[in-house]
Amino acid sequence: MAKRGKVLINRDLCKGCLLCIRSCPARVLEQDTEPNKTGSYPSKATEENIKKCIACGNCFEVCPDICIEVYEQEEGEAV
Repeated sequence: MAKRGKVLINRDLCKGCLLCIRSCPARVLEQDTEPNKTGSYPSKATEENIKKCIACGNCFEVCPDICIEVYEQEEGEAV
């Protein structure tokens, strides 16, 4: 069975560079339509898309602000 993951983004630290969106092979992330406290439009993972996460860690690796965490889910564990 394929790996499943969970992505958490600290929206207040995200400056909206969108590098994580471009690096995600599963197309889990998208740009938020609401600005954060600094006025940037951060990346987000929607409830619908988060189920597609494969825990590859690409988003974490390219994030210059270290505001993304990726967790690998155990088989049968709720997202």
